Amino acid sequence: MKRSEINEAIAEASLAFSRHHWHLPPEPRWDVTGFGLGDFEKYGLILVNLAELPQYCEKLMYARGNQKTPNHTHKSKQEDIICRNGTLAMQLFASDEKGECTTDASIPVQLLRNGKEVEYPSGTVVYLKAGERVTLKSGVYHEFWPLGDYAVIGEVSTYNDDATDNYFVDKRVGRFEHLEEDVPPIYKLVSDS
Repeated sequence: MKRSEINEAIAEASLAFSRHHWHLPPEPRWDVTGFGLGDFEKYGLILVNLAELPQYCEKLMYARGNQKTPNHTHKSKQEDIICRNGTLAMQLFASDEKGECTTDASIPVQLLRNGKEVEYPSGTVVYLKAGERVTLKSGVYHEFWPLGDYAVIGEVSTYNDDATDNYFVDKRVGRFEHLEEDVPPIYKLVSDS
């Protein structure tokens, strides 16, 4: 991914956050990923790490319309995904007896939706409007994308280790991008040394 794309994506996300009155910390910890798939318009996410503590983490995220975060799960992290602005579509998948993602609709996905226990057949797409949330335990596979022009998304989770706790169904996916430094960085990324 080119640094110029990253600079542009962060500027776009910053504008959306400001438009919806989300104030960022003085030195935001930015993270931009195209998941190593080479098509940022189709697969991508812009994140700001707001809290990174041993007990919990918090992120504010931005995704363009139809920009997907690929299907994945976490072995240890439990997380709340909250739609802050826009509408967020999320497809949910259960784990089979081996811990692999299954599309078998007879295997239920169990989670909390807006604080209430719910169960859906594996493969179900749920739609979250602004203010709605899902609580996903480890082992629940999920992918999400905004409907409309974009969505602002929140995440509150148990300890988060992006380097070792993301398990993507598509083995080509990489959480962190190789950067092509075509222009100087305007914003510092969590992956910058």
